[in-house]
Amino acid sequence: MNKYINVNRIEFVITNNCSGKCRHCSAVLSSKNEALNAGIAKNVIIDLCRNYSIDSIMTFGGEPLLYAETVCLIHKTAYENNIKDRALITNGYFSKNIDIINETAKKLYESNITNILLSVDAFHQESIPLDPVMQFGKALLKNDFNGLNTHPAWVINKDNDNIYNRKTVELLNAFIEMGIEPSDGNNISPKGNAVEYLKEYFRKPKIEELFLPCGSMPYTGSLDEITTISVNPNGNIEECLFLLGNVYKENILKIIKKYNPYENVYSRMLIEGGVKKLYDFALKQGVKIDTEDCYSPCMLCKKIMDNIEKGKTST
Repeated sequence: MNKYINVNRIEFVITNNCSGKCRHCSAVLSSKNEALNAGIAKNVIIDLCRNYSIDSIMTFGGEPLLYAETVCLIHKTAYENNIKDRALITNGYFSKNIDIINETAKKLYESNITNILLSVDAFHQESIPLDPVMQFGKALLKNDFNGLNTHPAWVINKDNDNIYNRKTVELLNAFIEMGIEPSDGNNISPKGNAVEYLKEYFRKPKIEELFLPCGSMPYTGSLDEITTISVNPNGNIEECLFLLGNVYKENILKIIKKYNPYENVYSRMLIEGGVKKLYDFALKQGVKIDTEDCYSPCMLCKKIMDNIEKGKTST
């Protein structure tokens, strides 16, 4: 269908609204009650599964279980279309009502979801009460759900001895006593809130370390070898900083068919020469780039693109 796209994974950001306010969060959160259209999400899964061999699907946010019905429909559809790995990342805090918690756990089990990752760590529990999260875990266990793990965020890595990691271990032990083991979790990335509140834990890279090839950072890929389709609550399909299309306006297959990263001057430069080529281009255009607050190639890339767009606007 498109030589630059061979999909094996689908991701749905259910909402950018969240029940927590975490200091380490890298997501762009919103207080708006905007959520992914469940019917559109279902159609995306069906269309992609008819044309690609999809191995995995994930739902997350924001807090996705603020819209539990949408989450359940997505995973039910994924199961019906033979997607093997069907995962949800949630902070587990979507209600204090025990009846709602129990009913949601039952519906998730019935949707044939395979893995639920509970975000439990020092940062989430600063703004998220622990009791409803533990109640949710207990409700899942009562439904004989076997794919439940805590999913902590570590400062630097899980072996580093710092006040946040020690608190996280303490919290995880409470869930281990319930029979819920932790996943490996993830190391906090230097972006979003983390840059503002945890700056002392991140090493400032040298300029040459910011010039890595595009797609070399965690959770990224080359712009001409896309394997994951990610759908945002507003329907946008984006790859890094580039908008492929919007599933509320056109079918996902049409979006895929028309994609050509070499037609865009900026994505072409990133493919051919990485962030360095984009950086050199910006300098030649008279766009000044301050790298002082850039902790990764992705942060530098975004800053370059933002400054180029500002330059266009001002002229």
